[in-house]
Formats: sequence, C-alpha cells, structure tokens
Amino acid sequence: MTTAGSLVIEGPVGSESSQHVLTRHVAQAVGQLLKRLPPDERVDAANAILHSLSSLDGDRAQPEPISEGPRQLLAVGGPAATGAYTTRPSTPLSETALITNSPEDPSLGSELRAELATADRIDLLCAFVKWHGLRVLEQPLKAAAERGIPVRVITTTYIGATERRALDRLVREFNAEVKVNYELRSTRLHAKAWLFRRDSGFDTAYVGSSNLSKAALLDGLEWNVRLSGIATPDVLRKFEATFDSYWSERAFEPYDPDRDAQRLDEALKIAGNSGGVAASRVISLSGLEVRPYPHQRDMLERLEVERSVHDRHRNLLVAATGTGKTVMAALDFKRLQQQAGRKLRLLFVAHRKEILDQSLRTYQDVLVDANFGEQLCDGKTPARWENVFASVQSLNARTLEQLSRDQFDVVVIDEFHHGTSPTYRKIIDHFRPLELLGLTATPERMDGLNVQDEFFDGRIAAEMRLWEALENDLLCPFHYFGITDNTDMSAIAWKRGAYDATALSEVFTGNEARARLVVRALQEKHGDPEGMRALGFCVSVAHAHFMADFFHRAGLRAVALSGETPRTERKEALDALRTGQLNAIFSVDLFNEGLDVPDVDTLLLLRPTSSATVFLQQLGRGLRRNENKPVLTVLDFIGQHRKEFRFEEQFRALTNLTRNRLLNSIEHDFPQLPSGCQIILEAKAKELIIENIRNQMNVNVTQLAREVAAYGEPRLSAYLAESGRDVKELYRGNGNSWTGLLRRSKLLTAAVPVGEEALLKRVSAFLHVDDPARVRAYTSLLEDDPVPYESLDAQGQAYARMFFFSLWPLAGGFSRYQDGFDSLRAQPHFRDELRQVLAHDLEQTDHVPLPLTGDHSALPLTVHASYSREEILPALGQSVVGGFVPGHFREGVRWCEGIQTDALFITLEKDEKDFSPQTRYKDYAMNEFQFHWESQNQTSENSPTGVRYQSHVSNGSHVLLFVRRYKKTDIGGPQAWMLLGPAEYLRHKGSNPMGIEWQLRHEIPADVWSYSAIAS
Repeated sequence: MTTAGSLVIEGPVGSESSQHVLTRHVAQAVGQLLKRLPPDERVDAANAILHSLSSLDGDRAQPEPISEGPRQLLAVGGPAATGAYTTRPSTPLSETALITNSPEDPSLGSELRAELATADRIDLLCAFVKWHGLRVLEQPLKAAAERGIPVRVITTTYIGATERRALDRLVREFNAEVKVNYELRSTRLHAKAWLFRRDSGFDTAYVGSSNLSKAALLDGLEWNVRLSGIATPDVLRKFEATFDSYWSERAFEPYDPDRDAQRLDEALKIAGNSGGVAASRVISLSGLEVRPYPHQRDMLERLEVERSVHDRHRNLLVAATGTGKTVMAALDFKRLQQQAGRKLRLLFVAHRKEILDQSLRTYQDVLVDANFGEQLCDGKTPARWENVFASVQSLNARTLEQLSRDQFDVVVIDEFHHGTSPTYRKIIDHFRPLELLGLTATPERMDGLNVQDEFFDGRIAAEMRLWEALENDLLCPFHYFGITDNTDMSAIAWKRGAYDATALSEVFTGNEARARLVVRALQEKHGDPEGMRALGFCVSVAHAHFMADFFHRAGLRAVALSGETPRTERKEALDALRTGQLNAIFSVDLFNEGLDVPDVDTLLLLRPTSSATVFLQQLGRGLRRNENKPVLTVLDFIGQHRKEFRFEEQFRALTNLTRNRLLNSIEHDFPQLPSGCQIILEAKAKELIIENIRNQMNVNVTQLAREVAAYGEPRLSAYLAESGRDVKELYRGNGNSWTGLLRRSKLLTAAVPVGEEALLKRVSAFLHVDDPARVRAYTSLLEDDPVPYESLDAQGQAYARMFFFSLWPLAGGFSRYQDGFDSLRAQPHFRDELRQVLAHDLEQTDHVPLPLTGDHSALPLTVHASYSREEILPALGQSVVGGFVPGHFREGVRWCEGIQTDALFITLEKDEKDFSPQTRYKDYAMNEFQFHWESQNQTSENSPTGVRYQSHVSNGSHVLLFVRRYKKTDIGGPQAWMLLGPAEYLRHKGSNPMGIEWQLRHEIPADVWSYSAIAS
C-alpha cells in the first residue's frame, strides 16, 4: 500500500501484469482526487503523486514536476513579420469595454496599436483624418502593410478638416484603400469606428467619438465602446454589413493621390469655406458625373412613367425649395437627349435673373458642357436660339411672334404656380414642345387657382416624398407636436373630401378658447415665442385676421396676408418676418415662392387637412435649411373630427409606413424617424388619432355600401376620385368587392350568377398588377368572346397561365386552362370589375417596365414589375394544370431546370413577431446595382447548389431576384414581389448559410432602394 497525501492505492505489486493494474487504479484515483480539489491546489497534488510513484522504483529517474499555476494560451501562429507589434490589448478579445481616455484607462491610441498588430483585415470609418492622428498609429500600420493586411478607410470632406497629406500617406505608404464622400449638402457622416477582423473569429470593433486625430486617440475627452465578436456578434455583423454598404455606395468615391489630389483640395477648401472659394457652388470638373440623390431619382423615374407608360408629355414636378428641382430638370433633359439620340433644343423660363444664372450653370454641370445655353434677359439676346434661358419679362408678345411654335423641343418653366397669370399663360399657350415640364414647390396659389387642374388634368406627375429628402439631410429636421384641441368639427358639412370652408371658418373665427390654446402651446413648446418666425395656415381671411389680432393682444407681433393683400404690403410683411420685426404671418392659403423665407422656424397648422399633398406643401414652407435654425417646430391642433376626416395620409407622408405599421408606430411614440425628427403627441390627441385610423381600418361593408349609395357612382374610378379612398380599402376583409358594394347599395340589381362570390374574393389578388403588357393580356382574357387558349401565341399562353392560377391557385378543379376561361363567360359583373381594377392599377404605376433579354426574353415577366407567387411560378414553367400548382409552394428559392434559372424570393422586413436584430443584415441592397443575399441554412459553398450559384455564368445558368418589403399587405393578403431582374455572382462569405453579393443588370428603383438599403 502506498499513500500520496490522502490517496490510498491498494493491490498486488511485483509482476508486470500487476503493474498495469496498478497504473489503471492510479489513473482512476488521480482523477477522483483532482475533481475534488480546487484549481489552485491541483498542481501541488499532481506533483505529490508523481513523487510518490517514483519512489516505487528507485532505479528510475525523478520525473519532471508540473509547472506551477495554469497558463493561458495567448497566440498560435508562425513568426511575426519584422516590425509587427506583439502587445496585447488591455481588454481581452472576447470582452467589451468603455474607453474614456481617462488616466485609469488605456488610451484609445495604445489599444488601437495593439489591435492593429493582430488583425487580418482592418476597416476604418471616420468623418476626418489628420496627419498627427495617423502618426500615432504609423508603426502598426506599417507593419500591417508589410504583412499584406488589407485596410479600408472611409472618410469625408466634412468642414474641411481632413488633411490630404494624411490620405496620401494612407494610400502610398500603408497600401490602404481610401474612399471619400465629397458631399457638401450636409454633414451626413458623423460615425467614427474601427473594425478588426480576424480569421480566428475573435473580431473586435471600436465605436465612439474619436476621429483619426491626435487629440481623439490620446488625450481628448473621447468615449469609445470596444465591441467583441464573441460577446456582441450581432452588433459586429451590423457593423460589417453597414460598412460594406457604405463602401459599395457611389457617394463614397475611391481616392487616388495621383488622380484626385486637386479635386480633394478644392472640396476641402469649399467645405471649410476658406481660400476664397464660395461654398454655394461645387465646381464640376470635366468628366465628373452629376448624379441624382435617391429622392431625385425617384421623382425622375415617376416622370418617365408618365411619358413612357401613359404617353403624357405635359407634366408637373412638385418638390420643396432646396431639394434640387433644377438639377432634376437638367438630368431629365440629359436623359431625353440620350433617348432621342440627338441634341434637343431647350427653353428654360424663370422670373429672376439670379435663378437663370444658377440654372444655366446647373445645366452646364450636368451636361459637362461649359458652352451650353444662352440667356435672354437684361438686354442679352441669344445668337443661336437653340438652348435659351429666358426671363418671363423678355418673352413679351413681340419676341414670341418671332419664334415658331415648335422652336423648342423641351420647355421648362420654373415656379409654375405662376402659370395661371397672363404673362406665363401666353408663353405656355404659344409653344408646342415635345415635352413641357413645370417646376414648383406648391401648385396652390393664394388666389385659389390650382395649376395641376388648369394645365395637367389634375395630375402631379412626381411629388417629392418627404421622408427621402429628410433621410438625405436635404431639409431641416422637424419637431412635430400634436396638441389636443377640444374644438368639435363633427357636425361641419363634408364636401368632396374636405370640410366646408365657410362652415369651418365660422367655427374657428372668433373662437377665443382655441386661440388661447394656440398661444399657450407656443409658450410651452417653443420656449421663445417673442423670437420666433412663424407661419400660421388658416381657413379664411376672417380667420387669419382674427388670429393676427389675438396674437397682438397676447404681445406677439403678427399680421394676416391673403390674395386680397396688396403686393407691397405682402413684401413689407415678409421682410419684417425675415428681420424678426414680425413673429407670425397668418395666411389663408399656401404661399407662392415669395414666402421663401429660410428663417421660418415655426408652423401653426390651424387649418385641418387630410390631404397629404396640402399637408406636405404646408411643411415645405418651413423646411428650408438655415444655419440659424436647428429644427422646425410644427404645432398641429388635433380636434374632434368627422369620421370621414383621415389622419392616416399625413402621417404616412411623414413616415413611409403602411397603415398597420403606422398604427404600431403611433402607439410606440414613433421610434423610427429620419435623423433629428420627432413626432410628439399629447395623450388625448394620440387617442383621437389612433381611434381615427382604427375606424378607417375597421370600416365595414355596410358603411362602405352606404357611402357608395350616397355618391351614386357606378364606376370604380369615379367613386375613388370622389371619396378619396384607396382601392385597397374596398377589398379589406373577407370577400369585399366593388360588385358586392354595388349590389348592397342597389346600384346593381342584376341577378347573381352561380360562382360569382368565389371569383370576387380573388379580385384583390390583382391589385399589384403594374405593367402595360400584363394589363393588356389579362384584360383581353376578360372580354365577352376572348381568343381561345390554344389559339394564343406562346407568350399569350404564358400570360393566360399566370391569369389562370391567380384566379385558381390550386387549379380550381379544372383539367384544362380553357375550361376555367369558359367558366368566366357567365360572370359579366366579375369581369367588368376586374377590368376596372386592372385599369386603375395601371394608373397607379410608378416604375418604368424594362424587358428581359437573352435567354429570358420569351418569359412573360418585366423587370421592375410586381408579381404574385401565382404568377411567377407558371411564368417560369414551374406550375401547370395537373401538376405542381402555386398553392403548394412555400420555399424561398426555386431551381427551374427547364430554363436553367435560380429564382430567389426575398422578403426584406419580416413580420414583427419574426423580427430579430440580425435578420435585417441578411438581405439588403449594398448599392443601386449590388444586393447581398443570405442563402438557406443548408446551403454550403461546396454543395451542388452553392457551387451552381458561384459558377452560374461559366455554366450558362441564370439567377433572377424577386424582392418584397413585407410578407403581407395591409389588407391581409401576401405582398407581391418586384422582379429586380437578372443578377451575377460577385463574391460570398461563409457557408451554411452563404452570404452572397449579386451584381444586378438593372439599377434598383429609388423607392425600393430607400427601404432595401441598410443605410440609404
């Protein structure tokens, strides 16, 4: 028996077999002992056991004792390159930390040096880069360059703070790839962050307040959070995805010192407003393309729809002042010339020489032609009369007599709301151009005339989407306050989608209690009413004068203006508002551009409107940027409204949310708004708005039928125009339909054919149809005597199959397509309703359809059109009568063997119950032509599917991307997918799943880009 401390070993000793038994018993006993001991005693116990065992055989050498204390494995790898730092960060790679540059903390600079030494890839995002900041990190950066470590840097010309010599050194000495945002319209990029990727998976990142400057890295009062790929993997995934999106964005341009040094110097001077360079105009160097911002591209796309889809060539473009209407007009002219394949002749009309000068320069920049255009104003007369920038005054009757009606191919009229005046009207009436384009911030005039009704059949071709301009930092952010107002408007007459103005004025004019509420709200929300510059929008002249008088009595300087006010008085009032001598101007209707006062910092919405257009035009009067105006304060007074009044439209205009998601956002106090914006509703106002929106959502079929009967309009389009309702509201709920409403309202009394009810339930499946070819094909199948299926050409049959399965996703029990179509002959009212819905769909189209080409040219699909599952599968040859039908499809991908095509079905935003922080960073647009998509979990990079994705170009197969924002629409059905078109494999990361980047053949539409990009 041998003892080792408290260890007792028993058994026979002496023979070889007995020694093996002893060894086994010893091993078991050692294991039991070590389990019972705390970690810090195990080494001593193990050494005691070794010593005891060695005493059993005196001839053997004493064993080496176990080293004291456990040791941590710190690194695995070969010898470091010469000069590489081997200092470890103070914070372990698996932990997070807050670094404040306090004496107790390591400096950010020392931590970054340590991180740089062990990183396999390095990304830096910062607003500016300084020489002395770069010097702090020069040794580890040099070592990283020697090791071939890729470094990517994104920076800006913000306030001219970046030093070019620092960027030059990053590129030339440290082999970094640098991209610069030259944008001067805003201070868009404020982020400061480092990302260190490691092949081991121990990634780290620093996010905080520190740019690449000496003060930020060493001794400034800077706060930075250190993140870890182990502790915070989802945050690092978001970091990487967002950085990659910026890197892919065209606004961030590669910097080459040999090519771009002069351009950078000029941009830094302008941004810093130094060196005598005017910040008002960015010099356009030869060869540099002027590109539209997303909100401008969106409007130009909708303008093109009016021309190419609807064949309308007199169009009105409405956008707030400061959002680049002239740039849009110049880009539009450039595209028109490209489409025409020849030079076009332009007439640009404005009412001030300053506008003409600026507009001429804009066209020269966009067209990259310093010789473009001549002026007709202030005694200047064109020599060639090809591209003329003319003042209204110069285009007098005598001048117009000398110009033929077709003198110009394109006529652009700035501030088109003047179009109803005689001086403008004679110009508009004289010329017959191929394209007429009107530009304005507001189509409404103080004299009550409306230019879209006068000249454009009531249409606005393209109107700025407010959230896009705010997200792009083109407008001043707003703080919107919804103030509870007890004024009861429920008994006021409702006419053509609005309150009766006369009756409304009688309620508001002389209402001292409401006026006191307005003043009290100003005192509470504004902070300095005596120093504000406010506009108040009123119902009538009497209401405006009453409010101005009440403000005077409250000690606030105010006047009332209207179309009746003499022009000199209006000008004096505007000048007084600009200089601060007036606190408020109350107006009856929206102002023209004469009230373009950037200093306006407060809006009082005293005129209730459920029109999104009017609401946005009111906001536009205060959203001009001004260095002395950090935010626009908006006070809206939420009273007791009729059930017909709708808050939904104005809040959707502010948020770009569908109705259900808008309601959720209101309930949670608007957690997601453009940067700097706030919407704050008082408790009672919030209840009223939520109740109003819910009532609109819960309008039942009986209420709708009563409304349809009241309007007495048997045609769908006429009813929608009169009621102001969206067509989707008619199809909310189980089985609602236009035909059903007509029957309930007694406007349709014909007998109900067998099977009509089931077919009417499928009409809502056609609300997304948005391209002319499909509308024509479907409409032809709804005729009284349509062409038989067998007699259609191949593409006609393909459309017919799409139509068939849209009606009967499970084939409806039919064994032949023609049997299904024959059954429709007995359904005249269903066919009439669906024809009306399809016509309405086409009117709402806002994307230009682009044909598929090559191997896909025969498919009945159009790029940038939207399709249901029931249409896509038969279009791709995946569904046939008697075989696999769309109703059985539940996957997110489909390999189509017959056409050698992978169809990818992408839903960007999952339903709220499915949301998790990381889902947003799986599928997203990286830029206008690149899309990141995450495969199914079982797809590895070496699987047949994964290999096919990677090698599809060389193997002759194809990839089509279909994308939708949500799973479901507001009326409950599945949302359709937009075909983004063919895509080619670029690269991927990971396996099981694969994160693949696709290169699209066609540019993503601007509105889709706005919600599919991580940071747009």
